[in-house]
Amino acid sequence: MKTLQKTLIALAAGSLLTVGAQAATSYGNGYTGQPYVGAKVGQFDLDVNGASDPTAYGVYGGYNFDPNFGIEAEYVGSDDANYYNGDIDAKTYGAYGTYRYQFPNTGLYAKGKLGVAKTKVEGSYLSTPITRVNYSDSDTSLAGGVGLGYSVNPNFSVEAEYDKLGSDADLMTVGAQLKF
Repeated sequence: MKTLQKTLIALAAGSLLTVGAQAATSYGNGYTGQPYVGAKVGQFDLDVNGASDPTAYGVYGGYNFDPNFGIEAEYVGSDDANYYNGDIDAKTYGAYGTYRYQFPNTGLYAKGKLGVAKTKVEGSYLSTPITRVNYSDSDTSLAGGVGLGYSVNPNFSVEAEYDKLGSDADLMTVGAQLKF
């Protein structure tokens, strides 16, 4: 599984570099598309009895076709959180279509996204001093999110976001992105 994760990250990075090389392309509507990359931190909200919610760390990238519409891909993983006398780990991969509404005369914007996410939650704990119980759940489903962001300058912004990742997991994050 580690090889698959590394391959997906390498493909995403290569795609973003390719998109960045084409950033000066005009789409005929007076706007030039803009690629971006970012990092986020937050917390998973898991629907797993006996589990603490793990801290989430992630990277994402996307491309705005115009000031309102774009695409975005992300990977978010977690640290180990307490699960009875063991630990639990979560990770998600997602691809989304995005919409941004820029509030007039401010750097503030609202963001919505809708797409598909694969979320995997794994854990194990000791039910008795010698018996280890494993927990595993993987789900690929429709996912979406809403957020609020602020453009500090034309190339840098910060965002707070809430994502619904299927029936068993939610994600709340804050992040920063660099546009190029």
